[in-house]
Amino acid sequence: MRWLKWILLSLLALIVLSLLSLYLALKSNQPQYDGQIDGAVEQPVELDRDAQGYLSIKAQSRSDAAYALGFSHAQERFFQMDLLRRNSAGELSELFGEMALDLDQKRRLHRFRHRAELGYKVLPAEQKLLLDRYTAGVNDGLQQLGLPPFEYWLLQASPRTWTAADSFLALYSMFLDLQGSQGKDELAMGLLKQQLPADWYQFLMQHSADWQAAMDGSEVSAVPVPSSAYPAVLKQQQSACTDCGLFDSRDIGSNNFAVAGSRTADGRAILADDMHLGIRVPGTWFKARLQWQQEGETKWVAGVTLPGTPAVVAGSNGNIAWGFTNSTADWSDVIALKLDDKAERYQTDDGWQEFSYQNEVIKVKGQPDLVRQYKETIWGPLLPEPFSGYALRWVAHDPQGANFNLLQLEQADSAKAALQIASRVGVPTQNLLVADRQGVIGWTLIGALPERQLTDMDTPQDWSTAKNRWTGYHAAKAYPAILNPKSGQLWTANSRMIGGDDLALIGNGGYDLGARAQQIRDGLTALPQHTEQSLQQIQLDHRALMLARWQKLLLDQVLTADFVAEHQLTSYRDYVMKDASQASISSVGYSLVRAFRAKTIELAFAPLTALLETHRLSGRDLKFSLETATWALIQQPRPDTVPASFTSWKSLLQQAVLDSKQALEQQQGSLAQANWGALNTSQIQHPLGAAIPALGDWLNMPAMPMNGDSHMPRVQNKVHGQSERMVVSPGHEADGLLVIPAGQSGHPLSPFYQADHSFWLHEKWLGFLPGKTEYLLKIEPKA
Repeated sequence: MRWLKWILLSLLALIVLSLLSLYLALKSNQPQYDGQIDGAVEQPVELDRDAQGYLSIKAQSRSDAAYALGFSHAQERFFQMDLLRRNSAGELSELFGEMALDLDQKRRLHRFRHRAELGYKVLPAEQKLLLDRYTAGVNDGLQQLGLPPFEYWLLQASPRTWTAADSFLALYSMFLDLQGSQGKDELAMGLLKQQLPADWYQFLMQHSADWQAAMDGSEVSAVPVPSSAYPAVLKQQQSACTDCGLFDSRDIGSNNFAVAGSRTADGRAILADDMHLGIRVPGTWFKARLQWQQEGETKWVAGVTLPGTPAVVAGSNGNIAWGFTNSTADWSDVIALKLDDKAERYQTDDGWQEFSYQNEVIKVKGQPDLVRQYKETIWGPLLPEPFSGYALRWVAHDPQGANFNLLQLEQADSAKAALQIASRVGVPTQNLLVADRQGVIGWTLIGALPERQLTDMDTPQDWSTAKNRWTGYHAAKAYPAILNPKSGQLWTANSRMIGGDDLALIGNGGYDLGARAQQIRDGLTALPQHTEQSLQQIQLDHRALMLARWQKLLLDQVLTADFVAEHQLTSYRDYVMKDASQASISSVGYSLVRAFRAKTIELAFAPLTALLETHRLSGRDLKFSLETATWALIQQPRPDTVPASFTSWKSLLQQAVLDSKQALEQQQGSLAQANWGALNTSQIQHPLGAAIPALGDWLNMPAMPMNGDSHMPRVQNKVHGQSERMVVSPGHEADGLLVIPAGQSGHPLSPFYQADHSFWLHEKWLGFLPGKTEYLLKIEPKA
């Protein structure tokens, strides 16, 4: 017993000693917030922070400000930056081993490291200087920490120095996040077009006429349910599907909206922006205000930056404020290759061409290097098996796709000037919304817009003749734009925002239904005048307007007296009647109506989902939401349009009630416990907090119930939602809002690790500009 006691005490002492050592090591490599250091700056630079860690940089030149931003990014977020560059370059296996190998092999298809190095070489001298200075700051900031960030200790790895090309890789990671990189949307649409009669294909892929709010006022008409027989592939399920759940297309994008000076009491224009992304620890964005001298004048810009890059992505410079939402248009095309008998050559309008071959060496932790060979055509790389008969043409592969012309927005002095810059910027093409100091607002697309000659932009096409091809990129005059609309309001929310020839120019990348955009538009229209606070309320709006018709369907047609009595659904019906109007954490009725809708669409289109899965695709790849077709079929409940496993639409709807109710009871224990907050509890985690559960309580944000859902302005699910909330009027920045989830720092002992989180979580106001200085670090030129 004495020996056992000694062993246990020794183990306890070892654990305590290990934890103490870890704490002391973490304490020793915290970011430096106070004092004075030497750095590679030409003149002294001040880095001050407020209580939330919002960084303010005061420099004598923009290049010194870039150095200081790189220094701060590295001190607070280097591991995040490293993951961004490794993600797009396909180099995660070097850190995480075999578990990341499959993703790395998919990423290497795009050869983004090679493209990043080429992109850096052709940068204009001024941008190259800023990127070089930023890079120097990153590496000095990393070195100043002493010990590497703690993630590298846990992974038993060492960080690599940052290169200027790595900033391009951070940008390419955003392409991968915001646009399709495998061509599966067109492959899925091509399969559907091949399998379905033309009238049913057009019916399924229609833009929703029920939920539309295009800024240019254009409207689409509903495609009616075809009178022809329901296709067998939609009626007869040939195989089981492993994931038959609801697919709502790309419906969790972003919101931005603005009102002109004509819609405010004092003539100010106001911009609101909340970009929806995956939410993790640390978050995507880092708040910074940069100030410098230029030709005897003080310049400044404030907002959110992307660690790994030197630009303010969204924010204000005092003259204009700008923000983004993903355009959700079509920025890639899949090419159906014509191959020779040996599949060694492909046909072009210049004759047969040999494939080119690229060897990619993937370093795998704990294993020998892996060499993978990738085949390429003159148009782009071949897709991986089982789609190796297709090639991918993607804006991200071209020099026009990625550059740092976004920096030019820092100097723009009007909404009109900002719109003119947009066509030269290389980012994943976004909806750019701008408000200026004169009260003017404007919209256009920002990013490269390909000039295409295609028979069909939605399905794979044969490019072996000149009939189908890309002919270059459009100049600014071709870009759709709206400046100073008579209504005094603009809005985008990833749905169809334009029509006619402009829509034909940009195509469809999987637009959202438009319920969210419609709710934002109507919220803007409801008030004759707006303030920053009224725009924030629209951002936080979680009314479930789109579900109202599903609630009515349940109460009027599905929950009949006989059905309720037979299956003891009285309490179910009462919950549906009581509180289904919004996605609030206390609502049980919302959970029930939402689950009923999801199960209805799943049952109605299980044959389609199964068909896609047999071809290694899924409903997630389609360019349309199944909401539109499902609702139309329910309104005309023909016996032949219901899947073969049901006798009528009524039987399908009632089965959807029973199945969804049972699933919620099994998951939550009872209907009373199935409130939306219990189902929509946040999982905002550090990458290693998720991988190493013992660290989770320490690294992750607390799990909390969340208001909001898809198809409403307050977009929120467990791991996806408003990655920032910004409301700002140029010239009145002191009245604005800027808040991010989690906090500024990725260091768990930093006072800023979760400094913003309570404000973000509880929907509280936090100023757009930095508050009172609490910490001050001075960087002096090296002797």
